[in-house]
Amino acid sequence: MTRAESTFQSVFGYAPAITGRAPGRVNLLGEHTDYQGGFVLPAAIPQQATVSIGKNGGHAHRLHSANLHQTLTVEVGEVGTGFAPYLTGSVALCGVHEALDIWVWSDVPSGGLSSSAALELATLRAIRELYRLPLDDVQLALIGQKVEHEYVGVMCGVMDQMASSLADTEHMLFLDTRSLERRRLPLPSGTQNKAAQILVLDSGVPRRLAGSGYNERRAQVEEASRLLGVTQLRDVHDVSQLSVLPELLRRRARHVVSENARVLEALTADAARFGELMNASHASLQGDYQVSHPQVDVLVALLQARPQVYGARMTGAGFGGAVVALVQEGQAAQVAAEVLAQYGTGGRMVVP
Repeated sequence: MTRAESTFQSVFGYAPAITGRAPGRVNLLGEHTDYQGGFVLPAAIPQQATVSIGKNGGHAHRLHSANLHQTLTVEVGEVGTGFAPYLTGSVALCGVHEALDIWVWSDVPSGGLSSSAALELATLRAIRELYRLPLDDVQLALIGQKVEHEYVGVMCGVMDQMASSLADTEHMLFLDTRSLERRRLPLPSGTQNKAAQILVLDSGVPRRLAGSGYNERRAQVEEASRLLGVTQLRDVHDVSQLSVLPELLRRRARHVVSENARVLEALTADAARFGELMNASHASLQGDYQVSHPQVDVLVALLQARPQVYGARMTGAGFGGAVVALVQEGQAAQVAAEVLAQYGTGGRMVVP
C-alpha cells in the first residue's frame, strides 16, 4: 500500500486546516520492559500515519479511515468504536470540545510496529498545530500513552509513543522509560567497521493487543514486583533474587530482568554481540514470557540461520506481528528474498 485512494477534500468537501504525520517504530531490544521502568532500543521506520483535520461546526466528529474505506460519526464527548477511540481519545485529552472532521491513512503495518502509536502521535501533532497548544514531543507521547490506557484499553508502557514522537530512521533511541532520559545512538558496527542494517519482516500473523495476553503479562510482572517488595522489576539486578517467586511469575520476571541487562550490554556491543543478544531476547520472549507465535518462531529461525544475519527476534508485544533482524550492510534485500521464499505465503518485507 503506497498511497491513499481518497483525500480529506474528496471525503468532506473542503481542504483540511492541518495535517500531521508520525512514523511507526521497530524495537531492536528491550521488549516488555517499558511498563516496568526498564530500558529499550527502538528506531523509527519509514512508514507513517497521516492525519488531516478540519473543524466542521457541528455536534459530532466525522472520522474517515482511508485504509478501511469507512466513515464513523461520533458525538463530541463520546468515544466511539473501531478506530475511533485513538482519535476521540486524542482530541479529548488535548481539551478540545468542538466537532472535527478527521481523515486518516497509514502505511505502517499492523502488528508489532506501533501502528496505533503512529496514529495517535500524528493526530496529536495535528491538534497541537491547529490549536497552537504548548505541548512538547515528550508531553505528546505521554498523552498518546494515556489514550491507550483510558480509551483503547491497553495498559501499554511509553516506549511506542516516545519512539514515534522522538526517534528517527538512522539511529537507535536508547530510552530509560522510568526517567525518560534518552539519547540517539548509531547502529552497531559490523564487519570491517561497516554499519549493520535493520531488516523488518511481517510474519502475516495478525494480532490484537486488547484481546491478547498483553494485559495479563503486565499484571503478572506487577504481582512479581509486589511479592519482591520493589516498585518495579527495573530495581532487580540479579535473577537469583527471583527464586522466591512462584514458578510462573519467576519466569515472567526473569525475562524482564534479563532483558534490561541485554539492553545495557548492547549499548557498547559490536554487531556480532548485538545479534547474539537479539537471539537471546527472542528465546526469552518465547520461553519465559510466552508471547511469541509458532509462525513467528519459524521466521526468526530462518533469519538466524542465514550467515549474513547477526541476530533476529520478534519485535513488538508479540502474539504475531513482525520480526526484526540485524544484517550485514547491503544484504537485507537478498536475505529477505531468500527467507521469505522458504517461509511461504503471508510474509513480506517491511524495512528496508
